Amino acid sequence: MISNPVKPIRTAIVGVGNCASSLVQGISYCRALGDDAIGVTFPVLGGYRPQDVEIVAAFDVDQRKVGRPVGEAVFAAPNCTERFHTDLAGQTAEVLRGPDLDGVSAFMRNQAPDKSFVVSSVPALSREDVVAALKAAEAEVVINFLPVGSHEAVAFYAQCAIDAGCALVNGIPVFIASDAVWAERFRQAGLPVLGDDFKAQFGATITHRTLARLADMRGVKVDRTYQLNVGGNTDFLNMMDMDRLATKRESKTEAVQTSMDTRLDDNEIRIGPSDYVPWLNDRKVAYVRLEGRLLGGARTSVEMRLEVEDSPNAAAMALTAIRCARIAREQGLSGPIEDACAFLFKHPPVQLDDATGYNRLIAFADGQSQEA
Repeated sequence: MISNPVKPIRTAIVGVGNCASSLVQGISYCRALGDDAIGVTFPVLGGYRPQDVEIVAAFDVDQRKVGRPVGEAVFAAPNCTERFHTDLAGQTAEVLRGPDLDGVSAFMRNQAPDKSFVVSSVPALSREDVVAALKAAEAEVVINFLPVGSHEAVAFYAQCAIDAGCALVNGIPVFIASDAVWAERFRQAGLPVLGDDFKAQFGATITHRTLARLADMRGVKVDRTYQLNVGGNTDFLNMMDMDRLATKRESKTEAVQTSMDTRLDDNEIRIGPSDYVPWLNDRKVAYVRLEGRLLGGARTSVEMRLEVEDSPNAAAMALTAIRCARIAREQGLSGPIEDACAFLFKHPPVQLDDATGYNRLIAFADGQSQEA
């Protein structure tokens, strides 16, 4: 193992699903391989490496995870992501029993247990209990991986983070960093918040944005576009409940709309999860199509098929966001960290093109914040 004198970034995970599995594996993988680790976004950022992240607490509701070390829990059903690093003996933080709230929908309760959630019979922690657990673990960052549509649960843990004095990284499309009320709460508490809804390391949204921006740069008139995603993990199953999907579709759609010079009519753009295919497990397949016009109105179109392992794609950005939270705390910043959010999230407080977002993030990490 690589010797590392940097003070660990003490992090608590909310929701020990596939993304948490990839995050925990990724930390141990980077510790084991050091500079030889493959596919690391920002190997060094503000002096911090991915292996500087330390998981000190975790919360979930599933009986197959509650009470187990997080290094074991991340491989428990219904998690189905790729196991790229299985030596997690050092990941010993116990998974605590969080409250259900709206994290487990009626739809998910009626699905097959091996694909869905099995709610633990252990009594759920209260808000006071969660805050006490975060303080006891000396957590400084909370990262949220709850199921899409968990509005009450996300609000619960966001308030717990504030009460425990923790920065928040919100990885899902329930809006916190981009919500004015929550942004002000974190600002008043003197705590950073980053979000909302991770852009994957190399996913459908980032490639869709790039295609749309390229068309604008080359003078192509984009008339219509779609992005249809299918997958087989618990996230896709949960999003078969259309009542939980509204903010996810908004987040993905706005990420593409804001990359173009001219917004498309709502009827000419369709983006979001489209179906659940169980045997795909954690693989996501995205189908993207753009139709437009060249000089003189000559027709053109492009179609793309992208296949990725969904959760490592998000965990790479999570490792960056957690480090940004530490850097923001060191710089005395509070509220939404706009310089970091635009590159990392689909629905940030302020949308920027990806090249500008990248440069702003680097400048922020180097102590040259451009925020007002």
